[in-house]
Amino acid sequence: MNARERVVFPLDVPSLDDAERWTTLLGAEVGVLKVGLELFTAAGPRAVEAVHASGAACFLDLKLHDIPATMAGAVRSAAALGVRYLTVHAAAGPAALAAACAAAAGTDTRLLAVTVLTSLDAGELAAIGLMGAPDEAVRRLARVALDAGLDGLVCSPQECVALRQALGDGPLLVVPGIRPRGADVGDQRRVATPSEARRQGADLLVIGRPIRHAADPVAAARAIVRELEEA
Repeated sequence: MNARERVVFPLDVPSLDDAERWTTLLGAEVGVLKVGLELFTAAGPRAVEAVHASGAACFLDLKLHDIPATMAGAVRSAAALGVRYLTVHAAAGPAALAAACAAAAGTDTRLLAVTVLTSLDAGELAAIGLMGAPDEAVRRLARVALDAGLDGLVCSPQECVALRQALGDGPLLVVPGIRPRGADVGDQRRVATPSEARRQGADLLVIGRPIRHAADPVAAARAIVRELEEA
């Protein structure tokens, strides 16, 4: 995986027209474009088609969480669209995760587990019956996902080192909260620069705001790729 292929730009926009403006602008600059719930709900598979037309790989970030049969069906549909990465919730449980993996077998779609959403703290975890610190829940759910056969995990920069130590080099780690050197961190608390995240074990870096809000988004994307190359 080269430096460009490690950069994921999220298409956090409400319409296909908005998405196509970004795919046209950045499809050749970053390796992966991410389609989330907002865009997929508005545009459906056409959003994935727009990503592929730009030449980038598609990351379909739907965080699937359902019974095994429904999870398997959704994974088959996503794989048929040719998406490179697809997210599921580790909390769906071993049976549902195994069904998802079986549905993705033989395709190019790699399944990524979301463990604990970054919006959840210890109090909110306790409210839904998950006792202990968030990092404990992350490690527990990560193990469930990997034992079921998933390809990787979505985690914060601060969780990379602990997950690498606990799980080794095998899992693909996808990390949001990336801010290039000198960038405004905004409302993010758990952040890292691209080079820091790579040193901590991150494989794919989700970088939205520093590119989207830059005066020259193409130049911003290229600078991030250069930083990764230097790292």
